[in-house]
Amino acid sequence: MSDIMDPIGQLMGLRYKSHPWHGIDVGDIENNLITCFIEVVPTDTIKYEVDKPSGYLKIDRPQKYSNVVPAPYGFIPQTYCGKKVGEYCSQMTGKEEIFGDQDPLDILMLTEKEIPHGDIIAQVIPIGGFRMIDGDEADDKIVSVLKEDVMYGNVKDISELPDLVITRLKHYFLTYKDMPGHNSDCEITHVYGAEEAQKVIQLSRLDYKGKFERLCVELQNY
Repeated sequence: MSDIMDPIGQLMGLRYKSHPWHGIDVGDIENNLITCFIEVVPTDTIKYEVDKPSGYLKIDRPQKYSNVVPAPYGFIPQTYCGKKVGEYCSQMTGKEEIFGDQDPLDILMLTEKEIPHGDIIAQVIPIGGFRMIDGDEADDKIVSVLKEDVMYGNVKDISELPDLVITRLKHYFLTYKDMPGHNSDCEITHVYGAEEAQKVIQLSRLDYKGKFERLCVELQNY
């Protein structure tokens, strides 16, 4: 299998299927309209995630307990939680030596519609997020709404959501890694609004460009 940093590997991917992390456009960040790649939906009894080398969905693990994702969930293409995201988390929490989790930036999409499966892209509007720390890693969760959604489409900031929705989302993120014999070390230190979500997205974009600088240049020249 060609490495994703290999130009031949890139061209093969672009010929047959764009890699969801590297080959899909991030969207119009300046106008607060971004692309979300959905990996898992509430009806899934198995947790899926993107296999980073190939770009295909893989089975991460069966959902053994009743705590299923409350809304379609995935990541923002061409983002990476690295040094800058970690430093910003440290700055905002006062906690030292926080690092990005080295994954794309996670995002959850609120919609009234039932999305039947993952492995799809959607245009969404970020309205806020949860500053989540897992051990010593920044693991921010951006909250968004589906563009033109009947119920959520006009929401501009997470502060407009009912408290019950916020509580439900927080509960999921604080418990979805719980397993017997495994002590989860997750905490949510802040719930932040749309403006700060924009900041985190921008920092994750800078981290991505720093991590995959050569790939970014080659894609721009393709």
